[in-house]
Amino acid sequence: MTDETHLHRHADAPQPRWCSCAVPDDVEQERRSGLSRRGFLTGVSAASALAAAGWVATSSESASAAAGGVGKSVTITIMGSSDIHSHAVNWDYYKDAAYSDKAGNVVGLSRVSSVVNQIRADRGRDRTLLFDAGDTIQGTPLGFYYATIDPITTSGAIHPMAAQMNAIGYDAVALGNHEFNYGLDFLDTWISQMKAPVLGANAVRAGTTVPAYTPYTIKTLHPKGAKPIRVGVLGLTNPGIVIWDKANVSGKLEVLDIVETAKRWVPVIRDQGVDVLVVSVHSGDSGTSSYGDALPNENAAALLAEQVPGIDAILFGHAHKDIPQRFVTNATTGQQVVLSEPMCWGQRLSVFDIELQQVKGQWTVVSKKATNVNTNTVEDDPALVSLVQAQHDAVVAYVNKPVATSTEELSAAESCWKDTAILDYVNKVQVDTVTKAIAGTAEASLPIVSIAAPFNRQATFPAGEVTIRDVAGLYIYDNTLMASVLTGAQIKDYLEYSAKYFQQVAPGAPVDPASWTNALNTPDYNYDQFSGVAYDVDIAQPQGSRIQNLSWNGAPVDPAQKFVVAVNNYRQSGGGGFPHIATAPVVYNAQVAIREAIVAYASAAGTIDPKDFHVVNWQLTRAGTPVF
Repeated sequence: MTDETHLHRHADAPQPRWCSCAVPDDVEQERRSGLSRRGFLTGVSAASALAAAGWVATSSESASAAAGGVGKSVTITIMGSSDIHSHAVNWDYYKDAAYSDKAGNVVGLSRVSSVVNQIRADRGRDRTLLFDAGDTIQGTPLGFYYATIDPITTSGAIHPMAAQMNAIGYDAVALGNHEFNYGLDFLDTWISQMKAPVLGANAVRAGTTVPAYTPYTIKTLHPKGAKPIRVGVLGLTNPGIVIWDKANVSGKLEVLDIVETAKRWVPVIRDQGVDVLVVSVHSGDSGTSSYGDALPNENAAALLAEQVPGIDAILFGHAHKDIPQRFVTNATTGQQVVLSEPMCWGQRLSVFDIELQQVKGQWTVVSKKATNVNTNTVEDDPALVSLVQAQHDAVVAYVNKPVATSTEELSAAESCWKDTAILDYVNKVQVDTVTKAIAGTAEASLPIVSIAAPFNRQATFPAGEVTIRDVAGLYIYDNTLMASVLTGAQIKDYLEYSAKYFQQVAPGAPVDPASWTNALNTPDYNYDQFSGVAYDVDIAQPQGSRIQNLSWNGAPVDPAQKFVVAVNNYRQSGGGGFPHIATAPVVYNAQVAIREAIVAYASAAGTIDPKDFHVVNWQLTRAGTPVF
């Protein structure tokens, strides 16, 4: 196989430079130690396991049976992963055990590698390609550790995800939005370590249409006994980057519309004489955006298929869904485009089969299909685990370091419908950090309040020793702490928006809080709770009219009163579409990671005692009557 990588930059362009992830399931794990080399690393399973998972090896070459047909028919296989989120091995760092969930899924590039090895062996390396649709380097303590605790930019070490992807032999990797979480310099370093081209045609230099990253690459397959097959792959990333990672990209990068960028580049790639054109895009297929219409469409994969002629197949991601196969008809050509999204974290591998036939000496695509292979049908590739074993072990040791002693067990299990001590601890740390930082400034005289959300219902601080792993299980995202100024009226608007998280519930309905949450598909991480002000959330009322008895310091909040609000950078940048916060004046932004602030605060105090910080300042009500 040969390749042509196409890099488009001005001569003076800068060199190329973490959302919304599911949380670990609540299955109890028995194993409490590090990764075992015995019983755990047993190689790949038989091809029959792959067949049971939905992928069946088929003849990759046959004689043409078409009327007047000429030449051979050859099937090539394109494999695709997405949203790996720094899952290198089948391990849950928050539970210190092999990953498992109720559905029996496993995770990690080590599992993906075993599936890839099997498919390559069955189909032939000369007829297979392997792509990824982004969100690779962030998502677990492994990714965090090698970006912030022992960063590869300082140590010179190879990033574990780069090491594994290089060993597997990826042919191209698209940029996801979480690639930008650790800044452009860190991203530059990771890209420089990758053997595969890292693609992002619509991530451009600010104020231009010049790609800051490689837009596309062309791979040439040389199937035995047949004419070479040229496969072009266009990489596209998510416009939401400019909101979610505003601090890292503002004034440096812009992210253009996915569809419009493809309209520009697909003809360019076709003009290179490719036989197959694939798009690897970090974008879901719903056609909707979490940020409304403030930016180009967030989840545009299906729109891409419908509106851009010349695409044969689309590997997509971002939404963390298992979509083995979807066909979309292109509005211009009437041709069907096949799409597939593999489930996140290495739980699935998308497999496209594209059949080509020689017609008048040229390859023509005559059929295409896709399916997803469950990686629980294989074992970890021992070579891939061995490659990152030392780095994995270092992270396991790090996350198991004790930081404090808790006087009692604190659980997040009810944090989505009750004011809990464990979320109040996050708010306590945020308020104290901001209070110290703005001392002596003009804003120091203002009331300081804080926002936190229930990221992980399974999070617990056990009674006794609390470790970094416990903190990481509570605060699972790599957010940094900021502070902005909001008025009382704006806080009321903000809380009303947050309260859309709840279904409307009749006053006399049975108390079943778990069934009341996630209205309008609102995720837990978008249910923000305030500390510092008191309020009721009346879920018997319609959305927009639920916040009652909003008060501060025992008196109703004056709509004009100003407050300093401690908030994470994702929210302050506009993530979740909350009102006012993205345009509010910023008074603190020291790029302090909230998880690390919690660890430092707990370590300094030595004890976590809810009597020191837990204040029940909000409650659910129905028609004015408390639910609990």
